[in-house]
Amino acid sequence: MSTEVPAASKYADLPVTVEKNIPVTYDLGLLSVFDSNPINGDNFDSSNSKREQHIKDLTRDNTQLLINQLLQQPIQTTTDSAKSTISLIQLPQPVTELPREKALPKPKAPTKWELFAAKKGIQKKRKEGKLVYDEHKGEWVNKWGYNKKSDVLAEDWLVEIDDKDAKNPDGLIDPRSLKRAERKKLIKKNELQHKRNLQNSK
Repeated sequence: MSTEVPAASKYADLPVTVEKNIPVTYDLGLLSVFDSNPINGDNFDSSNSKREQHIKDLTRDNTQLLINQLLQQPIQTTTDSAKSTISLIQLPQPVTELPREKALPKPKAPTKWELFAAKKGIQKKRKEGKLVYDEHKGEWVNKWGYNKKSDVLAEDWLVEIDDKDAKNPDGLIDPRSLKRAERKKLIKKNELQHKRNLQNSK
């Protein structure tokens, strides 16, 4: 009486080296193997009772070849927790061009302004970047917000005062502190206006 060996045990006993008459090609970025070796059509015919087994055997061999290639790629080990680690395989970029899932989007019809600009030869303005060179700091900084361009008036050791300035008639007020006070006053005004808008919206 013979007993059939389970499929899992059968594949576990097979060697990790697989010989092919024609070397297969890989696209590791897509985890793909391309096998150009000829096959026996009778083995994969639907009338063959062992057709499924032939498919499994061929799939196992090509999968083993793929795993062998993956294990040759750079492996990075990271610590997931105090008791476990994760090994990551760094895959190369895919080389196979896959077809698009959806058709290319149709170009949008030009707007009235775009038609008018093309007719008059008006060119679109280039967007200005948000960085500006600060000569005092000697580096590129933001035009506004955090790390913005330095206030020259606040940093200069010598500041010219206009005698005709109505805000500073006697010249006794430091223009640096005067400008800071104006900014604070404007901030308070904006906060007050914001509170009024919230109350009106309620």
